[in-house]
Amino acid sequence: MSLRGGDPEEIGGYPLEARLGSGGMGTVFLARTASGRPVAIKLIHQQFAGDEEFRIRFRQEVAAARRVSGAFTAAVIDADPEAAHPWMATTYIEGHTLAQRIAEQGPIGGAELRTLAIGLTEALRDIHRARVVHRDLKPSNVVLSPEGPRVIDFGISRAADQQTLTMTGRVIGTPPFMSPEQLQAPRGVGPRSDVFSLGTLLVYAATGQGPFDADSPYMTAYQVVHEPPSLGSVPAVLRKVVEPCLAKDPKDRPSADELLVRLRDLPTDLGTAAVEGAARPTCETDTQHHLAGEDTSTPIASPAKSASATGPRSGKRRRLRPVLAAAVAVAAIGGGVALMRTDAPGEPGGTGDKGRNVAATGDPLPRGFEPWRKQVRGGRADIPDELRCEARGDALFCGGGGVVATRLRIADGTRVWTRKSPGVPVQGMHLVGVTDDTVLGYRFAAEGAPGGGATDVVAVDADKGKELWSVRSGSQSTAVTGRTQDAVVSGSLVVTVDASNSRFEARQAHSGHVAWTTPFPAAAECAPLPAGGRLYAMCAPRVEVEAGAVRHSVVYEIGRGSGRLGKGVPVPGPVQPVGSVDGDVVLLRQRVKGPELLGYEGVARVDTDARKVSYAPLPTPYEGTPAVAGGTVYITGRTGLVRALDPATGKRKWSRQTGLEGASGPVAADGTLYFSSASGRVAALRERGGAKLWHTDPRADGVSGEMNASPRVTVAGRAAIVTGAENTVFAFDTAKPPESE
Repeated sequence: MSLRGGDPEEIGGYPLEARLGSGGMGTVFLARTASGRPVAIKLIHQQFAGDEEFRIRFRQEVAAARRVSGAFTAAVIDADPEAAHPWMATTYIEGHTLAQRIAEQGPIGGAELRTLAIGLTEALRDIHRARVVHRDLKPSNVVLSPEGPRVIDFGISRAADQQTLTMTGRVIGTPPFMSPEQLQAPRGVGPRSDVFSLGTLLVYAATGQGPFDADSPYMTAYQVVHEPPSLGSVPAVLRKVVEPCLAKDPKDRPSADELLVRLRDLPTDLGTAAVEGAARPTCETDTQHHLAGEDTSTPIASPAKSASATGPRSGKRRRLRPVLAAAVAVAAIGGGVALMRTDAPGEPGGTGDKGRNVAATGDPLPRGFEPWRKQVRGGRADIPDELRCEARGDALFCGGGGVVATRLRIADGTRVWTRKSPGVPVQGMHLVGVTDDTVLGYRFAAEGAPGGGATDVVAVDADKGKELWSVRSGSQSTAVTGRTQDAVVSGSLVVTVDASNSRFEARQAHSGHVAWTTPFPAAAECAPLPAGGRLYAMCAPRVEVEAGAVRHSVVYEIGRGSGRLGKGVPVPGPVQPVGSVDGDVVLLRQRVKGPELLGYEGVARVDTDARKVSYAPLPTPYEGTPAVAGGTVYITGRTGLVRALDPATGKRKWSRQTGLEGASGPVAADGTLYFSSASGRVAALRERGGAKLWHTDPRADGVSGEMNASPRVTVAGRAAIVTGAENTVFAFDTAKPPESE
């Protein structure tokens, strides 16, 4: 919602753009840092500024939020609890709350429920590892961001080794999701209280009702303390795990670590509620950044779902959220990679009882190759991210997150060199690319440093790991194309957007010598677009980019030698580029409702030589992560369903369930497609017909349901190199995938 009369124009030097919500204790505003990053600022109501007890509580909230920044939460960017008008700025998390999700769509089931349960449990585990007890875990304090669930609002949390602050004469919390000890002895509340709240939260997610619901808060509180939980509608496999969390005695409940182990062993599909629980409106404030401390509050509209990660482009320079909380688990760390049969006997392409299929390839392995697993640490250990890799000969070059670039040996994973980044990474920005002698990566400047929050493109010598040169990069690509790709490698050149977002700049990759510069077309914003060995630009009217509603894109071919733009080919939108086929740029037409992406409804191919666009509608709108491989368009859904589409006709060639949550890909090699999730699970399918060959166990704690993730698999001969969350890299022989234990 827009700012109101009397609202400040800025807080702490951050210009305000809009109200996100208001409650009994304060108001939350959308603002931006100097580099353009969106932040949420909580401004405490003036009448509480003179209340010392409240100030203590607000200081406690700031301290607790700082302690867990980077672990599934809204990271604290800045704060001033001592100001005349106290405030705190955190990373802006886009997405609906769990309360909204249940109210609008009903209970959650199947693989989505398992993913939510694991993600929340891992979030709670990391909060507790930071020695913080949340004390108000409830549906409106869980944001379902495109990167996974985020826990917000530490307004009544405390450090585990501090005295509990309880406002005079009041027990603070939300009865349906409070533990018995919170209601009876709040000063004795510990981490297992949060486990109890998590149990109630999972029951609510699965059934639409809490396990102790009653007609009044007083009866609810009585049932929490004295009565057994109502779990009849909870799917049976989940009920066995949730029930111990709801024990009256904290000592009888599992820890978050123990709970995570139990959840990990559950089947992928948890089923649905035995008796459909009707989703009921709640009296909680469904604002994205809930304001703690209200017994009642005025309901406000929740912000729309993320457009930068799951839908059409939004405002200028809007990228995906910084990866300060990018490790929501799809599945916990497993042992070795294990082969798992995924096809029924007799299914075409299935293994059945006759043995196993393997990826067909005759290419050799690097000399001395043995399966390996490594973790590449970046510039900040508290902000792990995913890497992306490219293979050149016997060398593997990777980058992403806190790593500008690193070189590993494909044969055994030995690290040759690493260049680190000190700043806060941006989701989706990994390695720019590799030439014969140079590796190009991104370096993120730290907040508070000169140019804080900005991004540089850095050239590194491929042999020695020495930095050769760097240049400040613009940041408009997500707003224009829906993909975070601010620089591209084309031949021996690296093409960037200048820091003022007004022109392309091409440099020789190794020397940094400027080969050419090309201004954007008048009144347009542009992003570079490599496709099939050619170089393109995708541009959109600046006014549409600023409004976050691009509907009139234009594709230009760029002369790689001269930088000259060819004649533009208009493409009605909204569209998103996904790759190329036979030199044509392939885009998917988006179906949108306001800022929300409802799916992809057609395939467009742009032939810049003939200056024409061919369009084929899809049979039905498809949701998921799109990509092009081997002349086919693939869309991979959040739960792992892959659809293969003909780019000329839009007709579906085949569809197959991989079982991988949030899978990206594919990478095609020798007739085999490789998909992988942030947890490091890999699925191999035959390119023709999509028959399933095998898939592996998790190898990292990974994000579920990330949209538009770039492929995580690199194939070098018979070796598959896979990246996962927390900068994990591992390799194995595709012709000999590990057997089940």
